[in-house]
Amino acid sequence: MLIYPNSSCLLVVDIQEKLAPAIDEGEAVIANVRWLAEVAKLASVPILTTEQYPKGLGPTVEQLRDVLPQEGFMEKMHFSCMAEPNCNEKINGLKPNQVIIVGMEAHVCVLQTAIQIKQQAREVYVVADAVSSRNPADKAMALERMRHCGIHIVTKEMVGFEWIQTSGTDQFREFSQNYLR
Repeated sequence: MLIYPNSSCLLVVDIQEKLAPAIDEGEAVIANVRWLAEVAKLASVPILTTEQYPKGLGPTVEQLRDVLPQEGFMEKMHFSCMAEPNCNEKINGLKPNQVIIVGMEAHVCVLQTAIQIKQQAREVYVVADAVSSRNPADKAMALERMRHCGIHIVTKEMVGFEWIQTSGTDQFREFSQNYLR
């Protein structure tokens, strides 16, 4: 199944100041999430962002704050966004058929969120190069488990090209000039 900009949203899960330094390849994940958020804006895809217990884990990392819409931020205590009433309500309020998930940690909050969104009969896409965990083995097992649950494992460029859809447009020119290096 292809990802469509008019029926999807980008969900950024828990990329927070006190957690990010401990994440395997954390800087690369943050750069890839920034790339996807910028392409989401180019394609007019809504962006939601969660913060797990921000009093303890801090806010979303500074490198992302300027590209993530403030009105899309949600605090949570549950590991799964969908178990947190305010997050569930906000995500369901968008009525996306497709949810593209990025973030930390792949084997905890990303996994539980992805499975619960899938249980709501939505298409779920987890961006392999925009998720990670403290331990690479945990990320690998999480991606395998999600795949077995029917969740699509994709890359940032797959998502980007599917959101942009066609060449020969101003949108594609901006995408190819600014995001394909």
